[in-house]
Amino acid sequence: MLKRQFLATSRGRIAALLQRGGQTADEVASQLRLTPNAVRAQLLVMERDGLVRRAGQKKGATRPSLIFELTAEVEQLLSGAYIPLLTHLLRILAKGSRPGELRKTMRQVGRSLATDLARPARGASTLDARVKAANDILLDQIGAVTAVARRNGGYVINGAGCPLAGLTDKHPSVCLVIESLLHELVGAPVRECCDRAGRPRCCFAIGGGHRDARGGASASRG
Repeated sequence: MLKRQFLATSRGRIAALLQRGGQTADEVASQLRLTPNAVRAQLLVMERDGLVRRAGQKKGATRPSLIFELTAEVEQLLSGAYIPLLTHLLRILAKGSRPGELRKTMRQVGRSLATDLARPARGASTLDARVKAANDILLDQIGAVTAVARRNGGYVINGAGCPLAGLTDKHPSVCLVIESLLHELVGAPVRECCDRAGRPRCCFAIGGGHRDARGGASASRG
């Protein structure tokens, strides 16, 4: 729905054209039946926001024209392949795994992910600072909408939703990726306590004697 709404905007229509390859403002304007100046203004704003980047120049009759292309991040956002691909990958992994193996694999994925993201959190000197830094990573790099709360002598990271909701309903063990990631980031026991009923919502208890979102006592693990 959000993708369709974006593609219906001027920016979205420009992005859809640039999915075919880099183009100049004049080329985009011609196809969208807009003025070149209007398209240039949109492209400059999109460049500022990290949606497009300059990819060289094309010779013109009077002067060269800048070529713009989508950034890799926007290409990923516009792609519809990721969720179906990951869903089928997990289905095959689950069928071919012995009991407990898929959960172990998900934790390995979380640890692997942490190698790319852990530095800002690991550099913090206190657990409080590491938890806040880890939450910032979830917000900025994972796409979660989460907040930190103190509870039962520890911390809880609660989400307004779930960035992996397209997978967790059929494969709850996917939550262990984030659990393991957080454990690596904060250097303390972490337990997922996610609510997967209805609209999934993230929940991760860190340290302390937490009771999870379902009312059960949490058992910390790394």
